[in-house]
Amino acid sequence: MSKQVAVILSGCGVFDGSEIYETTLTLLRLDQLGIGYRCFAPDIAQHHVIDHRSGEVAPDETRNVLVESARLARGEISPLSDLEADEFDAVILPGGFGAAKNLSTFAEAGSDMVVLGELIEALEGFRESRKPIGLMCISPVMVPRLLGQGIAVTVGHDPGVSGVISAMGGLHRGCGVEDIVVDFENRVVTTPAYMLATRISEAATGIFKLVDRLDEMMDL
Repeated sequence: MSKQVAVILSGCGVFDGSEIYETTLTLLRLDQLGIGYRCFAPDIAQHHVIDHRSGEVAPDETRNVLVESARLARGEISPLSDLEADEFDAVILPGGFGAAKNLSTFAEAGSDMVVLGELIEALEGFRESRKPIGLMCISPVMVPRLLGQGIAVTVGHDPGVSGVISAMGGLHRGCGVEDIVVDFENRVVTTPAYMLATRISEAATGIFKLVDRLDEMMDL
């Protein structure tokens, strides 16, 4: 039986959901390694909708995170409430501002942020079972609230975001776009992705390393 990984999405689009390239690269690498995956997203309203051409908020639009995430998963997606850790060997959270707006309140509250309770509950089983957890781009900012304090993560070199992580009791490690940070004790792997990437190939290198390391850790 092949390894199985849960991928948790937060919408569709860098400014109000999951980052599309990061998600696609994650699914591509899992498939290349012969690892099965299943996508999940919370069945909640988006924080807001961004017109990705102008970068402005579309005040009259409302969207659902699960419905929007289904675009990325080609319709093959389940509500986050259905995620059972014992059915998977690892979990990955791509980035995009959906992590900071839909999965948490980081975009508005900074170090006072609250993480979606449904997400905390979903990841509790992975943490307790010591199954590997991968996060990329802005998603690692949630780790102190999501998984606990004292876990080493990276968002690259951003002093503001790294300061928030430290203020919440996390440990930030500077990291280049093409590399990863691994907290072996807590079995958490992170990479900067589009916190630093200027080209899709740069993001791909770090994301592929993250997936490869999770693959190795699933065997340990």
